Amino acid sequence: MGGGEIVPRLTKAIVESADKAGADYVVWDTLVPGFGLRVWPSGAKVYILKYRVGGGRKGRIRKPTIGPSSSMTVDEARSIARTWRAEVTMGGDPGGERLRRREGRTVAELADRHLEDHAKVKNKALTVREITRYLEGYIKPQLGKLRVEEVDRTDIADLHQSLKDTPYQANRVLAVASTMFGLAEKWRWRADGTNPCRHVERFREVQRERFLSSEELGRLGDVLAAVEIESKSEGPRKGKEWWSVVPAIRLLLFTGMRLSEVLTLRWEHVDLERGYLRLAESKTGAKPVYLSLPAIELLEALPRYESGWVIPGRKTGRRLVGLQHAWERIRERAGLGDVRLHDLRHTFASEGAGLGEGLPMLGRLLGHHQASTTQRYAHLAADPMKRAADRIAGSIAEKLAGIAKPLKLKESA
Repeated sequence: MGGGEIVPRLTKAIVESADKAGADYVVWDTLVPGFGLRVWPSGAKVYILKYRVGGGRKGRIRKPTIGPSSSMTVDEARSIARTWRAEVTMGGDPGGERLRRREGRTVAELADRHLEDHAKVKNKALTVREITRYLEGYIKPQLGKLRVEEVDRTDIADLHQSLKDTPYQANRVLAVASTMFGLAEKWRWRADGTNPCRHVERFREVQRERFLSSEELGRLGDVLAAVEIESKSEGPRKGKEWWSVVPAIRLLLFTGMRLSEVLTLRWEHVDLERGYLRLAESKTGAKPVYLSLPAIELLEALPRYESGWVIPGRKTGRRLVGLQHAWERIRERAGLGDVRLHDLRHTFASEGAGLGEGLPMLGRLLGHHQASTTQRYAHLAADPMKRAADRIAGSIAEKLAGIAKPLKLKESA
């Protein structure tokens, strides 16, 4: 197929059969005037629309790219061409607008706008932190320098495939990228219907419900006690593990809270007199966490610093940012190599089920999303929920080699 050839109608077969040549050429369609397939010497193929702006022969000729043939069908491109042609008829200049918007529009810039103008406006702070992690850790490093309109399905598939060893994370990155490129279309940084994440198949995710047995809880309790003693005997800043790691892990076990909820907990959220936490923000929104006796005793033993963080970090005034590395060392010592931090939450739930607590009760204790109409009964449910929390965490504390209260740390800020 040669340059400048006009065919009755561009079809998938014609697009696929268009071979590269020594110079670029266009195969024109007759259904929509100016619509065609440009074939570059490299073999890359893009759909374009040729039109004139300014009126008469002195008007400027535009040939903007609609999109690559690798990420859109002929019919999709033809539909966009018709829309652009209608804009031209009304005095518009879709190609000129694209040229103005294209300048400097990289994926990194799209990621930044996605975060500021969409995520921070539409999502909770915890979700924003996750989106930020995916953008900064995976999407921007691999795609950030590319032009928004240049990214195709192959680029997205390569990014997704590079995370195949962590399928859940790979799928979350893909979801964030899909939202981001959907916004690119909305903001006219990219042609409608060209989201490159379309048809990239997600990895299968295997849901795992792992929880600690009585014997495993005992081993973990021995290690936590040893780490606690090491931290105190060697000084709170000289121990192998930072001292607040142990109460953080105990709090996960005694409450069933999510890791992010424990690490971001502030003393202003804690009401020891009434025995509950007032979390202003969690994965499911604001919620109370009813404290068991072991959890209350643990919190009573902790020092309170001016920073207000319940689980402080090594740096003065900062909270403990992460627990993963410390947990990996502790679980290795306890012979629990396959246990994740989130499995401590599963352990709380499974212990409750083993003690005969009903699923609705466990759901409320764990902060699972409930119908809003049930909120009116919160004051009636608090007492039985408190007793349930006592029984569950008390049982866990007993299995932790009978050590429910950590060594009191007398250091004060």
